[in-house]
Amino acid sequence: MKKILIPVTNHATLGDTDKANGTYSPELTHAVHVFMDHGVDYDIASIKGGKAPIYGTDIEEDAVNTSVLGDENFQNRINNTIPVSQLNIEDYDAVFYPGGFGLLSDLVTNEDFAKLSATHYDNGGILGAVCHGPGAFLPIKLRSGESLLANKSVTSFTREEEIDYETIDDIPFLVEESLTRHAAKFSKVKPWQEFVIVDERVITGQNPASAQAVGKAIVDLLAV
Repeated sequence: MKKILIPVTNHATLGDTDKANGTYSPELTHAVHVFMDHGVDYDIASIKGGKAPIYGTDIEEDAVNTSVLGDENFQNRINNTIPVSQLNIEDYDAVFYPGGFGLLSDLVTNEDFAKLSATHYDNGGILGAVCHGPGAFLPIKLRSGESLLANKSVTSFTREEEIDYETIDDIPFLVEESLTRHAAKFSKVKPWQEFVIVDERVITGQNPASAQAVGKAIVDLLAV
């Protein structure tokens, strides 16, 4: 059985504010739903381990989100995430970073996950991310010494979407701007539309509406 590593944030607020945050639930659950439908196993991990903060769990009209959140196996994993120190990257066939604002305060600078992801990619693995998740690619340096992003085309949550969501003044930094500066190419479409870029073994999605498509692109590359 194929297995995917899902790193999530331990940071429970929007930047330095007191607004509850973490991982945006639908970006995690919609991808997990795709993985489960294709018989792909997954582990959820974080820097510190333990219960991971998530938000967006009360979206009643999102049947997929509600279904996955109601799964006992999923709840056990999100409430008992594996510390990065206990991971063996050779156990995984892909790495998927869901978004949410929390990771802008920890995963985007975390060297432990960055090194694991670099090793995974150098060994032929797949890296996927959605919304703010591609920000976690910023610290990844490959065996060659190059940044993962140096020759990659990517997308992420955009400035326009930050403005629409009224978070532009609270985020630690703008992911779009950082990726534009570090990636070979940054592309986007109009706010809130599904948009996914597959550049060899690097898969990125623009926003929450793109989470399912990122999950599908990952399983397609896994050929399951």
